[in-house]
Amino acid sequence: MAALIAPSILSADFANLERDLNAISSADYAHVDVMDNHFVPNLTLGLPVFERLAQVSPIPIDAHLMIDEPDRWAPAYAEAGAASVTFHAEAAAAPVRLARELRRLGARAGVALRPATPVEPYLDLLSEIDMILVMTVEPGFGGQSFIDGTLPKIRRARAAVSEADLDVWIQVDGGVSRATIERAADAGANVFVAGSAVYGAQDVPAEIETLRDLASAASHAH
Repeated sequence: MAALIAPSILSADFANLERDLNAISSADYAHVDVMDNHFVPNLTLGLPVFERLAQVSPIPIDAHLMIDEPDRWAPAYAEAGAASVTFHAEAAAAPVRLARELRRLGARAGVALRPATPVEPYLDLLSEIDMILVMTVEPGFGGQSFIDGTLPKIRRARAAVSEADLDVWIQVDGGVSRATIERAADAGANVFVAGSAVYGAQDVPAEIETLRDLASAASHAH
């Protein structure tokens, strides 16, 4: 399974988002974190900014909605041009209904899990979703260190996806860097969100390529 790199614009310069989206044009997705200051203790951007980013982005946008009431708000992000919309399991009232609505609108549907949220309740619903996002830090802020305790959860998710023979992606977000990406890939992740590791690099395209190579090598080692 190909390793996909989705740099997070949480680490970009918010006064120069179009420039910083173009800087990651060699990546597979641009990961856009939407935070509402309720579900997480931080506020980033909302629908009007998101819609504009989708219009100017050189690559597909992967929306990560760290918000309350995603059942109400998430479909608008699909309509605004997100290629993939991920909502939090902890916040959704009717996750399957929401996932079906996102798919109907033409987006991939993702379910995100905080580090302490078990993946097991979602394993019977794998056919209804396109991606599981295993948060490898507590959501809300960039620059945190990777939580190794999430690796067994990634392994269990990958085993269930393989057993069901489904094309469900497993994404990791938080503390992903050269130092941690191989562990996540070895555990079964195939989509990697990296913020500060990419935007803090001297050569952004080279860093994206390095991360992709490290992840691919680790996942092919099986």
